[in-house]
Amino acid sequence: MENKDIIVRAATADDKHYAKTITDEMEASAKARGTGIAKRSPEYVQLKMEEGKAVIALTTSGEWVGFCYIEAWGHEKFVANSGLIVNPAFRGHGVAKAIKEKIFELSRKKYPDAKIFGLTTGLAVMKINSDLGYEPVTYSELTDDEEFWKGCRSCVNFDVLTAKNRKNCLCTAMLYDPVEKEKEAREKAAAAAATAIAVNGTAAAVAVSPATDEGKKKRKFKGNFSLFERWMRYKKYVLLKASRKMGGGGAPGVSKKRFFFFSWL
Repeated sequence: MENKDIIVRAATADDKHYAKTITDEMEASAKARGTGIAKRSPEYVQLKMEEGKAVIALTTSGEWVGFCYIEAWGHEKFVANSGLIVNPAFRGHGVAKAIKEKIFELSRKKYPDAKIFGLTTGLAVMKINSDLGYEPVTYSELTDDEEFWKGCRSCVNFDVLTAKNRKNCLCTAMLYDPVEKEKEAREKAAAAAATAIAVNGTAAAVAVSPATDEGKKKRKFKGNFSLFERWMRYKKYVLLKASRKMGGGGAPGVSKKRFFFFSWL
């Protein structure tokens, strides 16, 4: 993070007086982007602080800089890092990345076996998630907890989500699966050991492991954000166009559309 005068840490009950400022900025930011978020009250944010399930960023003088909190779903099988918000005066200085890294660390500590997921339309957040090990997934791989999906009702694009039977929307779903990550780590270690043996001349060849192929997929995703951004614009155009047609009483024009986002990853 560029600004050394900013502290990113776990929030506590002593930070509750920032709650109203945080929720006001969440709402204002959502309106400015033209998208929606699950609206949270100051009391809800305060509860997250009291439970130790939030991260806050402050200047050394006590000015509020940013915030994010943890929500558990599906009997704690899934965890979402929600409500990421940065004070407009401090944007563009790496604050969001620092908060995401800290909330991810806190989530792994509190829920080590849970899958961590997120829904976002922001390319910058997608880049941060990718660096942390998240991968883009279909909505079907997320929690089926109805309470989570109820939070989408306050989004301006909720009609798009419902029209697609909760299988697609403007947001991109990303997931970190600790079981898969542990498996990949073991496979990579085994592949590295096999490669070392081959280099030493005790093996003729080393087969490429599934983990190596997976690593190539991720590098390709990270290296093609401009392509991904164009895809997101196209996806937004098609889904919103279909939504307007449905709202106007026309036949749903999206039914014949097929999104092959994962084919190029």
